Amino acid sequence: MQYPLTKQQEAVSKECQQYIRTKDVLLECVCGAGKTEMVLASIADALNEKRKVCFAIARRQVVLELAERLNIYFKKAKIVAVCGGHTDEIDGDLIVCTTHQLYRYQGQFSLLILDEPDAFPYRGDEVLHGIAKHACIGNIIYLTATPDAYLLSRVKEGMMHHIILNKRPHGHDLPVPRLLIYPSVLLFFILIRWINKHACNPRIIFVPTIKTTKILGLILNIFMQCYVCTSESEDRDEIIYHFKQNPLGVMIATTVLERGVTIPKADICVWHANHSVFDEAGLIQMAGRAGRSFTSPEGDVLFLCSEKTELVQLCKNKIEQANQICGV
Repeated sequence: MQYPLTKQQEAVSKECQQYIRTKDVLLECVCGAGKTEMVLASIADALNEKRKVCFAIARRQVVLELAERLNIYFKKAKIVAVCGGHTDEIDGDLIVCTTHQLYRYQGQFSLLILDEPDAFPYRGDEVLHGIAKHACIGNIIYLTATPDAYLLSRVKEGMMHHIILNKRPHGHDLPVPRLLIYPSVLLFFILIRWINKHACNPRIIFVPTIKTTKILGLILNIFMQCYVCTSESEDRDEIIYHFKQNPLGVMIATTVLERGVTIPKADICVWHANHSVFDEAGLIQMAGRAGRSFTSPEGDVLFLCSEKTELVQLCKNKIEQANQICGV
């Protein structure tokens, strides 16, 4: 591993190993806590016992990256990535796939790991829920920082073991969003000032709609080079790659980048964080893009709002509560 497990991560890993043999596990960890590393021992147990494992992810661009990481950890296992454009080979010891690809594997997995089950497209999709259930003949580990009502209800009913970790491995608190509330016209000038102030780091600006992304991108490109990424971007993987190569870049994105993408030293701004398209889980995930690096564990998170809303304040409160708990 790049970094050894902390004592808290080790405790979570062992608890997961113990309970996944008999029931499903909800692993609720703050963004950047190292969820993948904490399920490696459970994966190793299954592979050592010749049981087939699947790691299912919502976003295509994360599948290939995770498969490469898992190849480092499990050199003797046959690890296969299955997603759009990568379906020539679909059988192996450990399958890494998008949730949609689970339809290929009815009754095949003794261990299924579902990453971000509260995110699109898995959340609320009964068809995908059914496909996942039919693919797994054993137990499921659900990995998320923001469990939805369905997962929490299963915990309450005793159908699932719940493990919580509210600390990142570097030991620093989660960056708490700063809220600035001004009329929309003034927000643009505040955004420009924020971009310039944080010019030494990569900056991600989350916006609520594709239309706003395009408009903001056109305006900002007059002053600086910007990357724009939405669900309509056909070359999304290439855009993200080039942004990662530019340590001083500016990315304007919709919620398509709220999960699964880690940019070292990134600072985060959410434009019109009070917009109705954003929900609590999404805001927490966007804020969670900052402060993940060991070399830059603090990061800056700014929520720009045209009005104060209960949802934005609730997001800030939840992050502050996680910092106060600071433990398993």
